[in-house]
Amino acid sequence: MKAVICPKYGPPEVLEIKDIPRPVPKKYEVLVKVIASTVNTGDVRIRGLRVKGIMKIIMRVVLGFSKPRKPVLGTVFSGIVEEVGASVTQFKIGQEVYGTTGFQQGCHAAYVCLPENKAIATKPEKASFEEAAALPFGGQTAIYFLRKGRIDAINNPEVLIYGATGSVGTAAVQIAKYYGATVTAVCSSRGKGLVEQLGADHIVQYDQEDFTKLPDKFDIILDAVGKTSKKICKPLLKPGGKFFTVEGTDVADERKAYLEFLSQLFDNENYDPVIDKVYSIGQIQEAHRYVDSGRKKGNAVLQIA
Repeated sequence: MKAVICPKYGPPEVLEIKDIPRPVPKKYEVLVKVIASTVNTGDVRIRGLRVKGIMKIIMRVVLGFSKPRKPVLGTVFSGIVEEVGASVTQFKIGQEVYGTTGFQQGCHAAYVCLPENKAIATKPEKASFEEAAALPFGGQTAIYFLRKGRIDAINNPEVLIYGATGSVGTAAVQIAKYYGATVTAVCSSRGKGLVEQLGADHIVQYDQEDFTKLPDKFDIILDAVGKTSKKICKPLLKPGGKFFTVEGTDVADERKAYLEFLSQLFDNENYDPVIDKVYSIGQIQEAHRYVDSGRKKGNAVLQIA
């Protein structure tokens, strides 16, 4: 099968497309023919080992010291069930599904194999395969941190999203609004129109004003790009307010329940998985370069099939 291989850590140019053996599902596993995936910040961090300090050591231990232990990158997929293990009960051949593989990766390939009890769910009925692939990365991360901040237990929550135009940020704005929050989005002036469309109540353009000078206080501040800190944001928090960042050791877990929630939001038109660009698998280096540039708004989708 065709797959994107990362034989060593480095720039986008290290990525290669090769033919590798198709995986065979075990007793409780599902084999999915991958139609679409995404290239996200997690993928480029792994490819380039783009982390700092002690995180670099942790990442080498988890992923491989001199090169990725699992050379096929890609953490999200949408596709069609091609084969099921003998004891699989939740899925059937021909079913349209989507999900995430986390540190197991492997989604930038024609087929991916994973246990049926992991983060795999029926594709939203109204979603294209490209839209379904764009749902999980930002959506699951946003759900994880917002719920960790107890957004569902706060009366009229006040939420600030720093970096509101990336895959995590666009998801967080919409999911916070679903929970009835008043959302302040911090983004560049180039992203103002997008966050307006997503329903942000207040917009701070960081290239024109300093968000730390805001008079407001917040129940939750989510740094969706890893470019600010709790120290900087602490004066903006209410007593008991929570700060979260995607740049740290706290990593969002992947759950089937998160996917089912995202499917519900999508089919009820409460969530738009913003797609910036769509690339073919043959454009994988170009896709990584674009995500590396920091200009991505929402998701960069990768068409596999």
